[in-house]
Amino acid sequence: MGGIILRIPIYQVDAFTSKAYKGNPAAVCIVDRRLGDEVMQDIAAEMNLSETTFIQPLEEVSLAGIAQYSIRWFTPETEVPLCGHATLAAAKVIFDCLGFQGERILFKYVNGQLESRRHAGGFTMGFPADEPLEAGPSSDLLEAMGIRKYKELVYGRNTGKLVVRLHNEVEIRELRPNFERMKSVKVCFPVKGVGVTAEGQAGYDIVSRYFNPWAGVNEDPVTGSVHTVLAPYWSAILGKKELKALQASQRSGELLIRIAGGGRLEFIGDAVVVMKGEISAGRGDRL
Repeated sequence: MGGIILRIPIYQVDAFTSKAYKGNPAAVCIVDRRLGDEVMQDIAAEMNLSETTFIQPLEEVSLAGIAQYSIRWFTPETEVPLCGHATLAAAKVIFDCLGFQGERILFKYVNGQLESRRHAGGFTMGFPADEPLEAGPSSDLLEAMGIRKYKELVYGRNTGKLVVRLHNEVEIRELRPNFERMKSVKVCFPVKGVGVTAEGQAGYDIVSRYFNPWAGVNEDPVTGSVHTVLAPYWSAILGKKELKALQASQRSGELLIRIAGGGRLEFIGDAVVVMKGEISAGRGDRL
């Protein structure tokens, strides 16, 4: 019978909001050694949030001086290649809970690195822009989502996210997808989540929602990664280099996006820590 082998500091953070219990909740685990993929997946399933992120310091200095971390993201069912709100949650924890006094944090992941800094509106994060490509219709998938009419379909070249442009915000808010049907539909190209979007109102440039039942997240409250497709798409349509975005989920959340040039975007958003503690990771019946 094995016993507990690790007690991992963990924080729950509501991202892309300045109000507790709004925005998108993420768990942030701070580890001092490499964990097995199975352990991280088990923890993410236990937390049962849209994403749990694992960060590990990469410099052999005290916590207050660390500027570089490795980062990985897991849904309750699978690892994902990129997650905006959980990265923002990690930046919030490092700056405000671990007492980091430097100017920037570099998060290194398998496809590169992301940078975060403090900002008057919370924190900035640098992300790669994705190229929105014209996509062919997938009538079965659209029917499963309850979409009969739309203005345009685009597909993120790198993220694999399908985006459906609807006519207005009312259509966005009233949409009621059938998630089980969505999962059973066969699409002729790999779809790693579906966003719906329209031009915004009441001070917002764009509005959206995002669904990814294939990864165990029927609707994500606020999604940074889909905005890597939405930002260049809407920037070209509206002729703007700065976009205020609303994700109209039940919890709702917002972010400011700047087109930084060179294929890069700058996301600006706030976050609130709502819980902190420890989670046990080990083996045997005392886990």
